[in-house]
Amino acid sequence: MQVPQLDLKREYELIKDQLLKKAEEVLASGRYILGPHVEELEKKIAEYTGTRHAKGVASGSDALLLSMMAIGLKRGEGVITTPFTFFATASAAYRVGGIPVFADIDEKTFNISPDSILNILEKGEVQEDGTRIKHHTGYIKIRAIVPVHLFGQAAEMDKITEIARKYNLKVIEDAAQSIGAEFGGKKVGTFGNLGIYSFFPTKNLGTAGDGGMVVTNDEKLDYLIKILRVHGAEKKYFHTYVGVNSRLDELHAAFLLVKLNYLDKWSNEREKRAQRYISLFKEAGLLEQIQLPYVHPKSTRHVWNQFVIRAKKRDGLKNYLKEKGIGTNIYYPLGLHLQKCFVDLGYKEGDFPVTEKATREVLALPMHPFLTEDEQSYVVEKIKEFYHAL
Repeated sequence: MQVPQLDLKREYELIKDQLLKKAEEVLASGRYILGPHVEELEKKIAEYTGTRHAKGVASGSDALLLSMMAIGLKRGEGVITTPFTFFATASAAYRVGGIPVFADIDEKTFNISPDSILNILEKGEVQEDGTRIKHHTGYIKIRAIVPVHLFGQAAEMDKITEIARKYNLKVIEDAAQSIGAEFGGKKVGTFGNLGIYSFFPTKNLGTAGDGGMVVTNDEKLDYLIKILRVHGAEKKYFHTYVGVNSRLDELHAAFLLVKLNYLDKWSNEREKRAQRYISLFKEAGLLEQIQLPYVHPKSTRHVWNQFVIRAKKRDGLKNYLKEKGIGTNIYYPLGLHLQKCFVDLGYKEGDFPVTEKATREVLALPMHPFLTEDEQSYVVEKIKEFYHAL
């Protein structure tokens, strides 16, 4: 049996006619960039998330970059974030001259640890213009916190926003993997000053390429995102800021409008499959060999972009499953603090032990709304075979 980690073909077959109709509609209009479909999607995403404003951009990575630009992050200022996430979270700050300041993760959820954030700030010096900390690169002013809602589960936003208020920091939520997830009944992306989503094909709400969205309740920040995405121009050829070219295509927006109608249903189907995995692993007696995902008590909605286990002899298990036709992935094999491009930040192995332990143990199993019971049973059966053969 072949069980891919993600199967977008099944999704396509379900909504094929609607997508093709939208494609024809956009192509016939001759309007391909920032048109009526983008405007409609922005309105609907704002309504869905409960925010006042939403602006479509070219990718989730650009959504982060534009958010850093919108808060006015200056060269040499620090942004606290997690080393256990996709590269774009830290690179966005780095690209505008900011300094990623890493805080370790919670061992259970894989999300950034509020205690680790607080530990960094408590060692700093509170001055009139903000908190400065001693960093490998010298004394730097901390400007923002960027929590990541990883794998579909919300970070502890009550504690993080409390810390941000205490130290007068901006909060940019990286909800690229977690649109629709909730913490204490409130949707992720809506706790901070800005929230970002990715529409990369592997996301719960994905298009046929790249796309992203920035949401906010702050009118000024929304205005800045709106003009920064078009080279900083308030009107064509008149540039108030040096922005970037980061516009959401009409075709992507049209596809996303179709898929948005299914988002909650498909997220619910992911939840059912997550619970089925949990039951199957318990029935198979594998809880000594693998550790199941942990759901935080205040995570009132986990949308399961990934189903990530911790596994003994992880690399051997991954190779065995590949031989049996089962697709898996490692998110993430190397912490950002140890990436070659960030060597100038001065971090070293051992600085973030919880993150480093996770990079050696995590394995993402097949997860999507159309995963069958037989496929899940096969995955668990082959994992059991692997461990019993040791």
